[in-house]
Amino acid sequence: MNINRYLPLAGRLLIGLPFVLFGLGKATTYGATVAMIEAVGLPLPPIAFLAAVTLEVLGGAMVIAGFKVRPIAAVLSIFSLVTAIFFHANLADQNTFVHFFKNVMMAGGMLQLAAFGAGAFSVDHLLAKRRGSSMELAAAL
Repeated sequence: MNINRYLPLAGRLLIGLPFVLFGLGKATTYGATVAMIEAVGLPLPPIAFLAAVTLEVLGGAMVIAGFKVRPIAAVLSIFSLVTAIFFHANLADQNTFVHFFKNVMMAGGMLQLAAFGAGAFSVDHLLAKRRGSSMELAAAL
């Protein structure tokens, strides 16, 4: 048994789950989240709220499932860096410092997923195998 086959699944779970949880947390605190978005000066706070919640919940779930991992991981990487810059830029404050670099680490993990894909235990791998079988069948005809 090759344990390395399971590591991408574990990694996707560990990096995708916080996105889902943070997104659900935002969804339950609409007023406070919109106020925070307004406070940093981003435009259209209600729309930014909806975009953030949707991206975090659906994007995190897609990462966990291993579905369309490369593009969604690239988007979540950018999202993580943007939120670090806008919401956690006061590096003199220890709490903010930690959150800034948590976001940077998450962006790094997402870039790894974007570069190397979802791994063997993923929807992406299953779909690629099906496409491969279909292509082999078509070539044989």
